[in-house]
Amino acid sequence: MDKQYYKDYYHLERQHWWFTARIKILEDQIKRLVSKKNITELSILNIGIATGATTQMLEKFGKVTSLEYDKDCCEFVREKCKIDVVFGSMTELPFASESYDIVCAFDVVEHIEDDNTAIAELKRVMKNDGDYILTVPAFMFMWSDHDVINHHFRRYTRANFKHLLQSNSLKIKYATYFNSLLFMPIAFVRVLQKLIVKPKVVKKSDFDGMNSTGIVNSLLRQVFLIEKPILTSRIPLPFGISILITGTK
Repeated sequence: MDKQYYKDYYHLERQHWWFTARIKILEDQIKRLVSKKNITELSILNIGIATGATTQMLEKFGKVTSLEYDKDCCEFVREKCKIDVVFGSMTELPFASESYDIVCAFDVVEHIEDDNTAIAELKRVMKNDGDYILTVPAFMFMWSDHDVINHHFRRYTRANFKHLLQSNSLKIKYATYFNSLLFMPIAFVRVLQKLIVKPKVVKKSDFDGMNSTGIVNSLLRQVFLIEKPILTSRIPLPFGISILITGTK
């Protein structure tokens, strides 16, 4: 893939409202997990690191092993971020069983056709007292060109994602939707787009053409972050653009 794509995505991960707000929310959740553990240096696995922003956040909490499925992306991250990323798939993790205190996969599972094997592998590499934290996009009626371009196989409901985890004998501590305040306007636009008959056009990601700086970007970030203290308090939200689940074996 064109290296310019990774350069653009690198800046999106560090400037766009969705990425920057999400990483603040995830950092709060990781802090909570870490506070419960009496370990000098945590071993953390970050699956599907994209251009490395989540790994750089996780490095505040322990020793991070980074995994990415895209070879070109691996090369870009090694060169740009100096992260020693491992090339591999979540359905066949190249790590020993019971290796990690925390296993993370942020918006990764929806990219994997065999999501059951992916979750079984996540469980395998977790220590017996380990924790996991996962995010996925929510609701199939929200399916759009963005999902097609990003090679998603599905979007989830909280119920069916919980079932996937529980069927692999994973315990759920906290399960919630998030990005809830922006759910209604985004859902309205998505549904409207499907109802309007339109000529064939080039499919676009939600991020295409969206300015990652400026007032609108800052405003949307602040709106998204309004729910951060609610999520930190572990209050489940009833709907949202995404799903967040944490738990143990």
